[in-house]
Amino acid sequence: MDIARFFRHLLTPPWRVRMLFPARTLRVIESAIRECETTHAGEIRFAVEHGLHVHALLRGQSARERALEVFSHLRVWDTEHNNGVLIYLLLADHDVEIVADRGVHARVGGEGWEKICRGMEASFREGKFEQGVLHGIRAVSAHLVRHYPAQGKGRNELDDKPIVL
Repeated sequence: MDIARFFRHLLTPPWRVRMLFPARTLRVIESAIRECETTHAGEIRFAVEHGLHVHALLRGQSARERALEVFSHLRVWDTEHNNGVLIYLLLADHDVEIVADRGVHARVGGEGWEKICRGMEASFREGKFEQGVLHGIRAVSAHLVRHYPAQGKGRNELDDKPIVL
């Protein structure tokens, strides 16, 4: 077990999320997702979490493993065309993970998602959390436009509202 990581998670309070992502920022993110989804047939979710639970830390759960859990819990995988994408931020680890359903992941690949994550993390290091998330949403959306262009007015299968865990 990584002791430094353990304490970093314990010492990252839940209110830190609200400080970095106030209600106004969450509304801006929701609007950006809604707007981007008019240009493609994919579905985007954004989730942010302050830190992992003690049990998860003791098991050595990674940010990627937690992102996969959240992907499942939010049912991002349950879209008609297998084109749901989760952008997950674990504040205590300063880590962004993108989990995409099998349909879109097969077309974009891990390197495409990783590039978006690193760009978001660079913005976060500069303290630009809202800009970083908006950049990520637009970059994910660009892939979805390429592979799942809008075909008329599609239905919104997943809620656009950001999730604070």
